[in-house]
Amino acid sequence: MIFNEERAHLETAAAEMEALYNIADYAALEIRALAFTDQYPNIGFGWSVLGTALQLQSKDAVEANEKAVLLLPDDAVAHMNLGDALMATNQPQRAVASYKAAIDLKGGNPALHTNLGNALTAVGAFAEAHANYIAAQQLQPDFAEAYYNQAIAYSEQRSLDNAEVCLRQAIKLKSNHATAYIQLASLLKDSGRAEEAEACCRRGLEFRPDFAEAHSNHGAILDDLGRVEEAAAAFQRAIQLMPNFATAHSNLLFHYSHSENISPQDLYKAHLDFAERFETPLISQWSSHPNNRDPNRIIRMGFVSGDLRVHAVASFFEPILAHLARCTKLSLYAYNNSPYEDTVTQRLKSNISHWRQIAGQSDDAVAQMVRDDCIDILIDLSGHTAYNRLLTFARKPAPIQASWIGYAGTTGLSAMDYYFGDQYWLPRGRFEDQFSEKIVRLPANALFLPFVGAPDVNVLPALRNGYLTFGSFNQLRKLTPTVIAVWSQILRAIPNSRMLMAAMPVAGENSMLVDMFAREGIARERLSFHPRAHMQDYLALHHQVDVSLDTFPYPGATTSCHALWMGVPTVTLVGSTPVSRVGAVLQNHAGLPQFIASNRAEFVAKSVYWAEHFDELAAIRADTRIRFGHSAMGQPDMIGAAIEQALRQMWQRWCAGHAPESIDVLG
Repeated sequence: MIFNEERAHLETAAAEMEALYNIADYAALEIRALAFTDQYPNIGFGWSVLGTALQLQSKDAVEANEKAVLLLPDDAVAHMNLGDALMATNQPQRAVASYKAAIDLKGGNPALHTNLGNALTAVGAFAEAHANYIAAQQLQPDFAEAYYNQAIAYSEQRSLDNAEVCLRQAIKLKSNHATAYIQLASLLKDSGRAEEAEACCRRGLEFRPDFAEAHSNHGAILDDLGRVEEAAAAFQRAIQLMPNFATAHSNLLFHYSHSENISPQDLYKAHLDFAERFETPLISQWSSHPNNRDPNRIIRMGFVSGDLRVHAVASFFEPILAHLARCTKLSLYAYNNSPYEDTVTQRLKSNISHWRQIAGQSDDAVAQMVRDDCIDILIDLSGHTAYNRLLTFARKPAPIQASWIGYAGTTGLSAMDYYFGDQYWLPRGRFEDQFSEKIVRLPANALFLPFVGAPDVNVLPALRNGYLTFGSFNQLRKLTPTVIAVWSQILRAIPNSRMLMAAMPVAGENSMLVDMFAREGIARERLSFHPRAHMQDYLALHHQVDVSLDTFPYPGATTSCHALWMGVPTVTLVGSTPVSRVGAVLQNHAGLPQFIASNRAEFVAKSVYWAEHFDELAAIRADTRIRFGHSAMGQPDMIGAAIEQALRQMWQRWCAGHAPESIDVLG
């Protein structure tokens, strides 16, 4: 029993706390609530207010709210607050139980049903999540947040049409819903509707001009549209607003790698600057690795990626993974950083014994997971691309760390020991000064997995047409005015030639490209544009193309592989950065060095040459698929064995206490 004097004290303290809450002095509220709970530890109200104070300061409020629920088991608000605290600390499964308890006590409430829907989405229970979003919408038809959050659930299911409907409804109900505009812009970007996405992003920024994430997304959209200077400004604005926004920094580095206006030295320095900002403060926290230093034991190998799904990275990785999965001296782990899963994900899972879902988890939590799994060699498959977890690698959770496939350049991190390269791509003695990592040279950096339903290679179309048709299957962001100017020199030199461009925006808005060609004297009638298409139709477009023209300084990779499989070689330009050499690597593997140029004049000359050599080009077309298939890029067992050998050498060096060094395993 509380005596009258104590009750009066309690009521006075509660009134003071309410007053503090009303003026939103959250730090002071926390101090007063701590004093209150210390004096009255069995009063649930005090723990509830403490939980609120902590939550409002983005602090861990789980323990305080757990005590509130224990003391106030019939208080729906206490259960709801606990659910919110659990979601804030990435414990959605427990949050589901808390929100359900609150609903059982309080009944229908649109915000509560929406919060429960969010927790259910986080654990992948999409059907039940949608039922709760719909319940919220029925209880309050104008509740924009219920539609917005349902759109997030649909996006995670890759149900983009439904997500778009929900986002547009959220915007209709709340016209200044900045995050809905930004989410819709991302969805439109993913759907290939870059022009719509850019307009949508700008609209969202009108309502929240200080929204750093939106500026970063805007930059990525502008990059897709080829508006490179505006894209750089958007990324820089995001960083200005949020200096420690790692994603914006990575986006800017990826942007720089496409730029012809940055030197190799400055590009490398920009990557080192990233490490200085995000890795250096963590180095003092690195802990020693207790891994058993037996040089011949089974190696625990982990892969970290957000692209373990239908994605170019997965297409290069999957055939090698199948070999590695059969290696008795390797134990494979995957740390999947994407919320999306598809048929490719399921195939990859079948080859990996230990699968971890890390999307949404903190870098500290993922690093601890890696340590708990006792990983010996941790492989990054993303670099500075979307869904990367470089800040996990910056914590050095594994004794050996390496980057592979996902990014054609250094990570800049000192915690990254190795970078897997290619004998053609990164020849010894040429690019060591552009990598913070030691380079491992393989017979081929990756494999090419051709599309099962690829059409047969056809006869050279020029033999029928009487003129050359050049092609490009690269993304719009790579089609800079400089690239168009060089291509136009070729078209002017061969007046009856044509240019086919695929992978264009779905909406078919190509006026910017038409204008760029027109400024170079190339008429619209000589150009044909084709939007993104299903793989069968995409590959069939190669039946109309005689020779592909590459972009620079960022050439094609997957696109050039598909072109070679369809018998179409690509004239490519080698530059002075690692990424600029990717196109040359592919032509070398196919035994076609005559399509590799070292400068722009040579690029033009090598392209024009084929206007007078149809028969030679036809012979190349006829056997390129066979030649490419027999190259190292078509030999998964060869590359898998080379990787296995390299891994063992890396491991043996660490076991012996030696520092990383470059490794050549060339078959």
